[in-house]
Amino acid sequence: MSTPPFPPGPPFPAGHPGPSPDARWGGRRELRADRRSAVVLALGLALAGIPAGVLWRVLAPRADFRITEAGPVPVGTPSSELLAAVDGVFVLVLSAAGLLAGLVAWLLRRRRGVAVVLALALGTAATGLVAWQVGELLAPGPSREQLTEVGARVSTGIELGSLPALAVAPFVALLVYVLGVLVNADDSLGRPGGGAARGAGEPEQQPEPAALG
Repeated sequence: MSTPPFPPGPPFPAGHPGPSPDARWGGRRELRADRRSAVVLALGLALAGIPAGVLWRVLAPRADFRITEAGPVPVGTPSSELLAAVDGVFVLVLSAAGLLAGLVAWLLRRRRGVAVVLALALGTAATGLVAWQVGELLAPGPSREQLTEVGARVSTGIELGSLPALAVAPFVALLVYVLGVLVNADDSLGRPGGGAARGAGEPEQQPEPAALG
């Protein structure tokens, strides 16, 4: 039975405090540095839901009806897939918003990291929620009074029928960001000083002596 080349012993000499939290994971310092930028990004993406909701209201198809004594009569030939088309337009709008959000987050080269990914996910989720509420607020359905006014012309409102569509923007945004990570060969994701900052918190590795014969 061969003996180990070095006697067993503690990893650090007596009195040594051991590795600091930053040495165990250098990302703590990165999170603190990126906290403010991440909050601004998340708030900006949430506000982006307002124009997204306006765009949904403009692009979503709506059916027109003429109010008669016999009840509402459709003007033209409304599509039987009107509700699906409204959801489809919403998905397209959020897909575009997620694509732009992912690109913007990736172009923040100095802030690439965990904080930006979290802000991107939460911010685009807020984009979908705000767009949903703004779109439905701007295009409500006809009121009871309008439906009883003979000769009036009313339009159907827009309403999101598929709530899972709210996940489209975060999915697309994170997909774009992950693709950027995959094509980047640098462990620091191209972040200026990323390697130096990460290495500053890590304990210096001593060369291992050659094994005794």
